[in-house]
This record gives sequence, structure tokens and C-alpha cells, in this order.
Amino acid sequence: MKKTVLMAALFAAMTGSVNAADYKVDIEGAHAFVNFKIKHLGYSWLYGRFNDFDGKFSWDKANPNASKINIEIDTASIDSNHAERDKHLRNPHFLDVKKYPKSTFKSTKIEFKDATHGTVTGEFTLHGVTKTISFPIEKLGEGKDPWGGYRAGFVGTTELKLKDYGINYDLGPASTHVELELAIEGIRL
Repeated sequence: MKKTVLMAALFAAMTGSVNAADYKVDIEGAHAFVNFKIKHLGYSWLYGRFNDFDGKFSWDKANPNASKINIEIDTASIDSNHAERDKHLRNPHFLDVKKYPKSTFKSTKIEFKDATHGTVTGEFTLHGVTKTISFPIEKLGEGKDPWGGYRAGFVGTTELKLKDYGINYDLGPASTHVELELAIEGIRL
């Protein structure tokens, strides 16, 4: 019996925590969002989102710093609730969606400082430019859902300088940065 327990512990140590699980981002149930906001001329906020994206993450409550996330965004799915503006945002002045149809984020490191707050670092690609970014994240919760599944949810927000990603169209001095929010709920696979 002791040998079996010892072997199981050794196996868990070699392969990672036995509590680690993979999750698919729940885009079908619309329980995940990629939102943005940018100042409009310094007078108000312009809000929008990307309607089409997909992703997965791994989460282990016993070892949260071993977690990972990968997200892929369809840039042509930008939606600011204004068709003409969205057409303009898809053109080569901004997202250039024909040349750069995807934006991605792949984590390289996640560090939780307590049970719910941490920082994620990873490679973010937008407009053909990849940069390492870090931003705070919050674990919102986890548990069983009414359909027999198990879910976990997180949110994080970062600010990006448009020129860092080769988006040089002059929107005025108040509109040089965009805030990007990733709010995800995943279903354990």
C-alpha cells in the first residue's frame, strides 16, 4: 500500500498537479468577451468588442502559477455598434484585417499573489506585431454548473499603445491608447 501511494505521489510530482484541468472558453454560451474602449477626441469613450474569438486555458487551484491561457481573435469581427465605423476600423489605417486576420495572446507566465489576484504575462500579437505584455487578472470563481459541467472564470484588463503595434493613424492626443478587457468563463474538458 505504501509503495502504491509513493508511486502515485512521484507520478504527480513528475507530471504536475493531479488537479490541473483544461478548459474551453465558453463562446457558444456567450459567457466570454473581448471588449475594448478608447477615448473619442478626449470627450467620451468609444466602446466595442470582438464577436468572434476562441481559446482554452488550464487551471489548477492547487498550483495556480502553473496555469496557461491561449486566445485567438478574429479581427474582422470588431463591433463598435456602428457599421461605417467598423468598416473604417477594419481597413489598412487600423486593423488591416485582410492582411492581419488574427490577433493572439499566449501566456508565458502566470503569478497569483493570493487566491484570486494575479498577473499574467504573455505574447500578444496585433496588426502583425508581437509584444510581451503583462496585466492584472482576477479569478472570479469556479464550480459546478446546472448542466453537469464544471466552470472557472477570470477577468483581466490591459492598456495598449496603438503605435506599438504599427497602428499610426492620428486620432488625436487623447486617443493614443486602447483599453482591452478579456473576460472569460471556461468549461472544463
